[in-house]
Amino acid sequence: MEKKIEMLVVPGARLYTETRGSGPLLVCIVGGSGDAESFARLAVLLARQFTVVAYDRRGYARSPLDAPVDDAARLALDADDAMLVIERHGGPAYVLGSSSGAIVGLDLLARSPGCIRRLVAHEPPLVTLLPDATHWLATFEHVHATYLASGVEAAMAEFGAAVGMPMLRRPPPSMQLPPEIAAMLARVPENHAFWLARELRTYPRFAPDLAALRAAAGQLVLAAGREPPDAPLARPARVLAASLGARFVELVGGHAGYAMDPVAFAAELAPLLTAPR
Repeated sequence: MEKKIEMLVVPGARLYTETRGSGPLLVCIVGGSGDAESFARLAVLLARQFTVVAYDRRGYARSPLDAPVDDAARLALDADDAMLVIERHGGPAYVLGSSSGAIVGLDLLARSPGCIRRLVAHEPPLVTLLPDATHWLATFEHVHATYLASGVEAAMAEFGAAVGMPMLRRPPPSMQLPPEIAAMLARVPENHAFWLARELRTYPRFAPDLAALRAAAGQLVLAAGREPPDAPLARPARVLAASLGARFVELVGGHAGYAMDPVAFAAELAPLLTAPR
């Protein structure tokens, strides 16, 4: 499936975007990898039904900042960026947000519900909603300290162990990879460093506007992976859905099910997006 690449100029940054397909607009907001390639195989499948736009969030490898950003303002800017992506491609849009990208989607839905047809928020790590929030916030602070002391690899290993999500090992140099996958893997250390430094401690602390989300609950589906059962990063979606009276669903795989099993994920996601309210 042919893709169109564009650098979208937004206030203070340039966003790398990829567009595939035709039909109703579907915007995919990526999580902590910050990289649109995470959605590539899913996008190819969904492009049979939607115009699929995926983009690197501001500050990640292919979406450079043109002005410094206060970490406290990053989430609001991410939501503004998502709205500009939607407007650029003729919204309103269906939206899939993953992990931190799900938090961005929730903030956008609360602030600008008119630009979203339906948001599927997949495993937003809003740990302040949980009864053991103090434990998780302390865990993320410790991972950040490990990053400062020992670097990206050690910190990501600690994070993966804490949330039950082992980090993928780098393939051996002798393995022949598709060029786009090899390029993504080359960006991973820089992207993870940005996430560890600028996002890990702040996005999970975000307190969503529950009243605004409750008013838009018909446009919202909270989702989590089926595997493993009761995974830590799946818990906030359940709690938030119950609080809002919004629909909660389980989808194939785990935190990155859209990348690990895109065929099954696409088959489950498409009817969720287009189902009547």
